[in-house]
Amino acid sequence: MSRRSSAQWAGAARSTEDIDLDVLVPTCNRPAELAVTLAGLAGQADPPFRVVVSDQSSVEPGWGHPAAAAMVRLLEAQGRPTSLVRHLPRLGLAEHRQFLLEQSTAKKVLFLDDDVWLEPDALERMSDALDRLECGFVGMAPQGLSFLDDKRPEQMVSFAAWDGPVTPEKIRPDAPGFERWPLHSAANLSHLSAQLGLQPGQWVPYRVAWVGGCTMYLRDVLNEAGGFSFWRQLPREHCGEDVLAQWQVMETYGGAGILPSGAVHLESPTTVGDRSVEAYQAVLGAVSGNSRQDL
Repeated sequence: MSRRSSAQWAGAARSTEDIDLDVLVPTCNRPAELAVTLAGLAGQADPPFRVVVSDQSSVEPGWGHPAAAAMVRLLEAQGRPTSLVRHLPRLGLAEHRQFLLEQSTAKKVLFLDDDVWLEPDALERMSDALDRLECGFVGMAPQGLSFLDDKRPEQMVSFAAWDGPVTPEKIRPDAPGFERWPLHSAANLSHLSAQLGLQPGQWVPYRVAWVGGCTMYLRDVLNEAGGFSFWRQLPREHCGEDVLAQWQVMETYGGAGILPSGAVHLESPTTVGDRSVEAYQAVLGAVSGNSRQDL
């Protein structure tokens, strides 16, 4: 176990040479949610990781909140180096993610939204899946647990497990694969996991349109695909930057979702009020078909 126990918290700092995962957390005006997100990271055992939090809050950065500050101290005591960066002015979601990507030096990067809690073995499961599947990214779509009693079979008909190697795909609104996006609404993945009867430690890769909120990439692959450098082609107010980045990775290396999802959405109100510009529409040009809707 890479996490230092409470008996070791006051000991000498551990070397960071064996860390091959950077957890990148963009945050803005969400101190309470950030504290919960960091608490989820503190509950992880393996693999060794570093945390980079980049804050764009309009007032005090989120890590100034006592609960978030306590979780930062805990991560450091556990031997998880944690960098806290103030990144202003705000130039849009894609620019913020690109900035975070440029702070990373690890083999793998996990982009984790500031309103997502991870169950204790989530990082290990994703890291293992990325190694074994040999694709560009894997993700756990955050589940809204207030929807556990809201079964939506019509949104789960597009579920398809990967049978064999994960292969490249080209996803567009007018192409096969885009219709998978409702899979990640509500608590659909929780219902699917129960139907599959997955046992502790088991995981199943499946085909996705994209995975928002909690996605682990091979850093070199993400950079090779352009990362989020397309931010210069976008207005400051936009959404869907993760969709476009993943589509670019999928076209060469493929990507997969992982069941069960150990990611829980905190269901706080969105901080992205203006969703009129989808990154893929602005960068790729007009495409036919229906745009997604966030449920």
